[in-house]
Amino acid sequence: MKQGYLSQYFAAVAVKRLSAVEADTSVSNQHEFNGTNELKRVLGSGTGERVKFPTRFIWLGEENEALVADGFVTWYDARLNHPIRSEYRLYFPTTEVSALSRAGDRMFIARRTDGTVMIIVAASGSTIENQLLWLFGLPEHTGSQFAMQDIQASDDREIDFAVRIILEELGIEVEEPETDHLDTLLARFGGNFPSTKEFSSFARETLHGVNAIEDPDGALMAWMEHEEKLFKRLERHVVEKVLRNGFVSADGADVDGFIKFSLSVQNRRKSRAGWALENHIEEVFRQHSIAYSRLAETENKSKPDFLFPDVASYRDSNFPAEDLTMLGVKTTCKDRWRQVLSEAKRISQKHLFTLEPGISENQTDEMKAHNLRLVVPSALHVTYRELQRSWLVNLSDFIEMAKERQIRSAAY
Repeated sequence: MKQGYLSQYFAAVAVKRLSAVEADTSVSNQHEFNGTNELKRVLGSGTGERVKFPTRFIWLGEENEALVADGFVTWYDARLNHPIRSEYRLYFPTTEVSALSRAGDRMFIARRTDGTVMIIVAASGSTIENQLLWLFGLPEHTGSQFAMQDIQASDDREIDFAVRIILEELGIEVEEPETDHLDTLLARFGGNFPSTKEFSSFARETLHGVNAIEDPDGALMAWMEHEEKLFKRLERHVVEKVLRNGFVSADGADVDGFIKFSLSVQNRRKSRAGWALENHIEEVFRQHSIAYSRLAETENKSKPDFLFPDVASYRDSNFPAEDLTMLGVKTTCKDRWRQVLSEAKRISQKHLFTLEPGISENQTDEMKAHNLRLVVPSALHVTYRELQRSWLVNLSDFIEMAKERQIRSAAY
């Protein structure tokens, strides 16, 4: 187990597709899986005595659909007293998660390093199904038999921005390693949160060895990763200070105050990541001398994240539409990618930049049908299926396209 790697959170995982019998709760109110060799490697074979693992059951669908239930699974040898035979089984009761499961869904049985178990059911053909297979290094074409990965013994996956996105989907709070910039952070910002633009600038300023001209994709990912660590360090300092003061009112415990503070922390995290991504992309464009307008208003008060070459050209009905470009920016797409379709009506093909790994073929096929093309950093292309990769655009390619159109439109 290494700090900052997947093995910090998971020991081993097994995956299979659920059969009709396994997914149909009307057949039985209890479920058991045969203890295959793969499951034994995940859960252990020990003495065969009954072992109850505290378990979190999670069902995940395609678009922001999720359900969580807590309970236990029981791992035991049904032939414990047999002199020569053993027959391991994994029992788990009916939950709200199993009630939503369908034949063909993927079920992941993961043992955590804290001794608990996660049973994750991912809807067939969903983005999260792709993401989990990539995260755990499991084969794409797993069937009704368990496939297994020993996370501790495999090539360990470092917790980068893409991995963090998936772990957060599972409700896992990533523990960030201490950074050596807290004193600088406090000196610069006085222990308070600065504007997102100021913070993004500070992140770039304190990260050396990054070249956005030679490697815009790598620079963007490095800046995002560095800013995330800095933010978590400052956030921890600020939150600890508030918690030490406590939440007490004249009437006793200030429950409403605590809830309000907790929500503010969560909301800041979500909004900050999106603004940080836009800030760093803007810096890449600036360094490449690309003309753009950011959040300029088009039709129906829409405000595309980036408009090329600028909003004045867009509003000029004589300016060639084929030399106009728009880029939406979202850290993750989910169901929100459709929002960009109504922005900048003069531009037929929309582009959307995202850091979300392994979006499903169902989703990308729908994007293609709506003439939307994804821009994804080069390092994340490997998380997509082979047929999708030729359609993806990386940031470097998008920059070259914007430059070509800018040169062409300069003669207008």
